Amino acid sequence: MPKSKAPAQTFEEVAYLRRLTENGLPVCVKLEDGEEHRGVIEFWDAGFIRLNRDDGAKLFIYKHDIRYLYELDED
Repeated sequence: MPKSKAPAQTFEEVAYLRRLTENGLPVCVKLEDGEEHRGVIEFWDAGFIRLNRDDGAKLFIYKHDIRYLYELDED
């Protein structure tokens, strides 16, 4: 029996970003060029996120420029 392909879209990204935004969880966003930004995701849509930072202006970051992001400890 042939293996089935993985679905093209799992919709987990939407659920994850919604949880981060609604709970105001701090994240670190690592960009494709190696640059990192820390803050809270204030808004997101299909193409970008808006990151609210304590140490600077809000950033609009295109999703295609993000290598990965992860939650920071709230200690």
